[in-house]
Amino acid sequence: MKAKRFTEEQIISILKQAQAGMKVAELCRIHGISDVTFYNWRSKYGGMEASDAKRLKLLEDENKKLKQMLADTMLENKAIKDVLSKKW
Repeated sequence: MKAKRFTEEQIISILKQAQAGMKVAELCRIHGISDVTFYNWRSKYGGMEASDAKRLKLLEDENKKLKQMLADTMLENKAIKDVLSKKW
């Protein structure tokens, strides 16, 4: 996976500069990002504060762990059912 160049705090500060009236094209040129990246960030982090972004990251990590636990449990259940369904 590609390493991120910007932290959530930096992204939010860039978005706040755009809300303050700075042109998107100029912001993208200054920070070395594309327009598409800016608009993706705006759709994900728009209206957030830095603390909200940290909380979002924590929730995403927790969600990932829970999904992995569910997948492991479902795999174990399937294996048990397969073993029990065989005729002895």
